[in-house]
Amino acid sequence: MLDTNKDSLKLEAMKRIVAMIARGKNASDLFPAVVKNVACKNIEVKKLVYVYLVRYAEEQQDLALLSISTFQRGLKDPNQLIRASALRVLSSIRVPIIVPIMMLAIKEAASDMSPYVRKTAAHAIPKLYSLDSDQKDQLIEVIEKLLADKTTLVAGSVVMAFEEVCPERIDLIHKNYRKLCNLLIDVEEWGQVVIISMLTRYARTQFLSPTQNESLLEENPEKAFYGSEEDEAKGPGSEEAAAAALPTRKPYVMDPDHRLLLRNTKPLLQSRSAAVVMAVAQLYFHLAPKAEVGVIAKALVRLLRSHSEVQYVVLQNVATMSIKRRGMFEPYLKSFYIRSTDPTQIKILKLEVLTNLANETNIPTVLREFQTYIRSMDKDFVAATIQAIGRCATNIGRVRDTCLNGLVQLLSNRDELVVAESVVVIKKLLQMQPAQHGEIIKHLAKLTDNIQVPMARASILWLIGEYCEHVPRIAPDVLRKMAKSFTAEEDIVKLQVINLAAKLYLTNSKQTKLLTQYVLSLAKYDQNYDIRDRARFTRQLIVPSEQGGALSRHAKKLFLAPKPAPVLESSFKDRDHFQLGSLSHLLNAKATGYQELPDWPEEAPDPSVRNVEVPEWTKCSNREKRKEKEKPFYSDSEGESGPTESADSDPESESESDSKSSSESGSGESSSESDNEDQDEDEEKGRSSESEQSEEEGEKKKMKKRKKVPEGQREGSSSDEGSDSSSSSSESEMTSDTEEEQVEPASWRKKTPPSGKSAPAAKEISLLDLEDFTPPSVQPLSPPTVVSTSLAADLEGLTLTDSPLVPSLLSPVSGAGRQELLHRVAGEGLAVDYTFSRQPFSGDPHMVSVHIHFSNSSDTPIKGLHVGTPKLPAGISIQEFPEIESLSPGESTTAIMGINFCDSTQAANFQLCTQTRQFYVSIQPPVGELMAPVFMSENEFKKEQGKLTGMNEITEKLTLPDASRSDHVVVQKVTATANLGRVPCGTSDEYRFAGRTLTSGSLVLLTLDARPTGAAQLTVNSEKMVIGTMLVKDVVQALTQ
Repeated sequence: MLDTNKDSLKLEAMKRIVAMIARGKNASDLFPAVVKNVACKNIEVKKLVYVYLVRYAEEQQDLALLSISTFQRGLKDPNQLIRASALRVLSSIRVPIIVPIMMLAIKEAASDMSPYVRKTAAHAIPKLYSLDSDQKDQLIEVIEKLLADKTTLVAGSVVMAFEEVCPERIDLIHKNYRKLCNLLIDVEEWGQVVIISMLTRYARTQFLSPTQNESLLEENPEKAFYGSEEDEAKGPGSEEAAAAALPTRKPYVMDPDHRLLLRNTKPLLQSRSAAVVMAVAQLYFHLAPKAEVGVIAKALVRLLRSHSEVQYVVLQNVATMSIKRRGMFEPYLKSFYIRSTDPTQIKILKLEVLTNLANETNIPTVLREFQTYIRSMDKDFVAATIQAIGRCATNIGRVRDTCLNGLVQLLSNRDELVVAESVVVIKKLLQMQPAQHGEIIKHLAKLTDNIQVPMARASILWLIGEYCEHVPRIAPDVLRKMAKSFTAEEDIVKLQVINLAAKLYLTNSKQTKLLTQYVLSLAKYDQNYDIRDRARFTRQLIVPSEQGGALSRHAKKLFLAPKPAPVLESSFKDRDHFQLGSLSHLLNAKATGYQELPDWPEEAPDPSVRNVEVPEWTKCSNREKRKEKEKPFYSDSEGESGPTESADSDPESESESDSKSSSESGSGESSSESDNEDQDEDEEKGRSSESEQSEEEGEKKKMKKRKKVPEGQREGSSSDEGSDSSSSSSESEMTSDTEEEQVEPASWRKKTPPSGKSAPAAKEISLLDLEDFTPPSVQPLSPPTVVSTSLAADLEGLTLTDSPLVPSLLSPVSGAGRQELLHRVAGEGLAVDYTFSRQPFSGDPHMVSVHIHFSNSSDTPIKGLHVGTPKLPAGISIQEFPEIESLSPGESTTAIMGINFCDSTQAANFQLCTQTRQFYVSIQPPVGELMAPVFMSENEFKKEQGKLTGMNEITEKLTLPDASRSDHVVVQKVTATANLGRVPCGTSDEYRFAGRTLTSGSLVLLTLDARPTGAAQLTVNSEKMVIGTMLVKDVVQALTQ
């Protein structure tokens, strides 16, 4: 078929051959027949021939050389794919004689019009360099030329060639640094990884360390995670030690180019490629200030949902990061909990991370998890868990006894491996406090008859020998038993038996002299030479003789010297000297081709080397364009801070021209460099001739806009009347409202509380002329005929008084009463209770109003009471109470805070902070506090109830006790359990109540049909089936008590 004249048959033959190669079959025998068709005029056939030749040109070099003239002609082909394929085949022929031809072809391809061919030229550079390294100087010239290329297709390939050929020539990057930063987001994923890795090393040589001032202060992971750059700049002045040290250094100011790199790589944390996310994570870890490193935690946790191979690499890096930056991953502790389906290696790595993240606050949770893991069927995992418990006990002193008791209980486990591992860990823990644990040593001594694992037996013998004075009666008996079975023991056990004999001989020679001599005699003729040598050495040392008297006098000091307790450390502690994400870090050994991460320079190199000269004819238009683009959200990049920052915080405020830029994901390429790039591209397309016309048109548009503004204010709709200052303020309010409805827990911390916006708006509405007034476009949660609390809150702005318009039938106090939030003992004198007030929260009608009651029972005033940064589940948000400056001894005060529970009974976890301490607390609402009463007529109630049937209706039968059959008691108990309003009812045996959930405004209708006999039926109708089910349970419990 390859020899025929018909192109269709040749094409079919080549398809079959390429399919054979794809399946892994050897098609090298067909090389002569295929290579003849390299001159075929059919483009499709020629493409497939080149694909074949790229695969086999290296193996069949002689035959490939015969067609070299055809490849050279292919380099001039009008089709870019043929030109690129010809260069690819040429660079695959590994024969030194054609090096000059390859060099010439690469130089020509580097100047090609097609970016695809230039990309192929960049790929060919490392191949030629590996064939003949003498061509390095010429190849560097080609690399320098390709680095100046402005297309994203070439960028990744040429940086890879740079890394292979001349990674030390950092001067080639200077002029192209800003361009590479701005192109990064549009480069293909493979190129992004290579460029980020190279820029990480570049930044370490060209910029100052952002943590140079922080290194003088104490490590404070909580501050490092939640703080901001400005806080860190101010913070060192408050420390006395730092105050003396800091004047010796200049205050740190981040280089704008350093900031450009961090800003342009941040959006890539959302990349679909795990390699790109990992590359950005290592860049931030090695280059970013402490306050900003936290942004990578969420992205890395996202990767844990990927394949097990990706999880393994990510967890290796997280384990290293969590040693230095523990606070970064603490909010995501539950993401590292182990699943039964995880492979063993993933389980062990997650254990490592959990152990690193364990602190005094979360240790009870972590230990409960470990307790579950011990029951696993995976023995390696169980052993690793027991070691992790030991490490937690070592690191956190207050749980040491708890861990030790737990490990002792494991000694009665049926599984021998669990017992053995527990013994080894107990031995290490006992070395820290041997005097207090004589009973445990006795218990371990009894296990010598049952445990057969050599390491465990050896550990028990070492413990008994080391602390033989604590068990003077048991130790000789253990030696007697071990002497019986000495010959059958493993080598590690025999060595410990000899040690035990020697120690007992020195401390209790009366009872153990003969036993020791017997053990040493057995060891003298053992098969293992280590044991024979140890026996001879021990005999000469402990038994006095005429020749060796000098050493035997110091035998006690040698054998019974106090030994330091072992330090249980993470195996990842020393890995941080390798670059994160590299193969060397994964293997914990330097791999071939690994380049060390440079140290930060002491003095910053000259930043002007990165300046690129702009032609005179572009400067004027650049300046005008920059004025128009100074609004975007990265203009204040120096104040940009940390882990809770949102990269796309206000996309609506940007102009349409910005949204059409090369970055689709809001990466912030609105810097001056990207403007220059855009301007250059525009001018290349021939727009310079129209610059004068565009300027005139721009001025006309500006004049039109100025005219339109007053017209818009005159004709403004009802939604715009509340803010007559500018259109931008109303836009910002609209965006903030939509963000609050979506409830994004990561961004609410940075926002000003909504109460700050709603209060001025209310005052402005009340000052409007009421004749022209139309109601604001806020949809009430209930029908117009129903006066709900949310509507009352909306109408509050129409009154000139400060008293809220609340229906009089609202029950003022929650049925739950006061509940303890912080006990005075745990709070060091600060006692905190809370109640659900059932009053509308002034800041946001969707929030539950919670009264926090503080009382100081200590002898000193408590200062600076405020809410710290909360760690909330998705959807839940908090509006903090104003800071309480000081609380005197014996004084009490009450503060009001709002919590949006998002119609769920999940707990809102947050920190109560004083100037000196932080207390972790949580508020979990009863389901009845998630709603507000609605007042409606009987007909309206029945109409709404008819809409909520089927799955939206929950019914429960119950029997009312005698004490709960009167009208007054029934109403009191129902309204105490749930914040509902009573609906009028024509029959005496039926009770109806109505309310709406605060967040979504879903109706909750409750009907109680009670008979004089005590039999009753409770029905709850609600769209929220979960809330309905929980409400039925709570009301039934209240009525039947």
